[in-house]
Amino acid sequence: MSTFRTPRRRACLALAAAITVAAALTGPVSQAVGSPSAPTSPPVAPSPGAQGLGDPIFPLDGNGGYKVNRYFLDFDWQAPRTPFEAAATVKATTTQALSRFDLDFAGNTLHTVTVDGTTAKAVRDGDELVITPAKPLAKGKSFTVKVTYTADPTQMRHRDDAIEDYGWIPTPDGTVLYPQPNGAKMIFPSNDHPSQRAPITFRITTPPGLTAVAGGELTGRAEQADGRVKWTYDSEQPLATQLAQLAIGRFTFVDSTGPHGLPIRDVVPDDLVAPTEQYRKLTAEHLAWLEERLGPYPFNRYGLLVGDTDLGVALETQTLSLIPKADLLGDRVGAERNLVHELTHQWTGDSVGIKTWSDLWLSEGHARFYERLYSEAHGGDSFEATMKTAYASHDQWRHDYGAPAEPTEPNLFKRMRYDGSTLVLYALREKVGQETFGRIERAWVTEYRGKIAGTQDYVDLASKVAGQDLDGFLHPWLYGAKTPPMPDHPDWVVNPVQG
Repeated sequence: MSTFRTPRRRACLALAAAITVAAALTGPVSQAVGSPSAPTSPPVAPSPGAQGLGDPIFPLDGNGGYKVNRYFLDFDWQAPRTPFEAAATVKATTTQALSRFDLDFAGNTLHTVTVDGTTAKAVRDGDELVITPAKPLAKGKSFTVKVTYTADPTQMRHRDDAIEDYGWIPTPDGTVLYPQPNGAKMIFPSNDHPSQRAPITFRITTPPGLTAVAGGELTGRAEQADGRVKWTYDSEQPLATQLAQLAIGRFTFVDSTGPHGLPIRDVVPDDLVAPTEQYRKLTAEHLAWLEERLGPYPFNRYGLLVGDTDLGVALETQTLSLIPKADLLGDRVGAERNLVHELTHQWTGDSVGIKTWSDLWLSEGHARFYERLYSEAHGGDSFEATMKTAYASHDQWRHDYGAPAEPTEPNLFKRMRYDGSTLVLYALREKVGQETFGRIERAWVTEYRGKIAGTQDYVDLASKVAGQDLDGFLHPWLYGAKTPPMPDHPDWVVNPVQG
């Protein structure tokens, strides 16, 4: 901007002269834009916010008409598998004039709903909580909706893919959360879509002897007169609802330090502290290895939550990865694969979020890529050999599960989103070379740090960094019905599709 300032009197004279000239050239000043007689647009009448964001996989997930600024979640925990009283306070801002709006909400007993302290009409419609405030909300208005309900920590759903059971996951003395893909709605009323991110404050009250933990920083611990304890956690950064974590149980906190003084806090069931120590203490090494390839760790802290469950898969809940105990009680190669996988997600999947569920390949493909790369150098299988095997099956996976960037809902977390998506990144590395690929990856997690991004964003950024248009190369890999030739590997063969 210019730093030159016209003296006030000269500015007034100049303005008067300009108005005179404009009047002479264009007619009466009364016709100028902004004058009282100029036509004005009628105000937009309030209308309902969209029931969903139109995601190609889960079209009703997320909601239109507002943006969440922060969640405050109050849970009065009682005992394992026992319903308890809960309240969700959602601070939000309208993006349109709203006559009503939705929250994603499932599986709990609803009590009251207020908007800005006034009782609002609320109707359950499947997984939608349809809220009509006493008065319409103007566009750009900040508002607060509070929902009180009874939470049921036995609520879960099942998928026939890698996720299996999700929602509330009971443990012998409490619970852990597995909200992926869209199970947060079973935990609290929310805008339950990966593109919709907001900070979360958890306030959990537990009986004596139990500990509550959530992602982010412990900001308060207060013993109450009746012996119960109130725990307060702040997520610090915005996060997608599928990445929220809350666990309750008899835990030990194990503190250590990672690269550059990064605080590491593992949360471990008391009787699993010693048996899991051997692999848990590798986190600092894993962080340093990934920082060499992806740049600085993107959050303020990290840690492992050891799940005392039979849960089949780990989860990259933000800053506190959920690792089932079986993953830490087996062989080192298997343990490190899972640990590096979930840690990689903190960069890509958590910090760099996805725009739609069709972009899941960006999250899972990257996590599997670095998992495989690390494992090869630390006693695991050859990366090239695993990719050759994946290449042979790729047409079959395309047929059964959809192309990497074209999943269907039942096949969202099937093999194609893991090794099948890693193969796309491997092909890109073979195409542009290891040095250029490394620059693409660091640019990806740097440019989109703390943001959401989609498939075309990655293609465009890769093209920019590589100095060549890669759309024609990557599009068939991501969307085609047939697997393209693998650069520099003319001997690799795709098996015929069966069935």
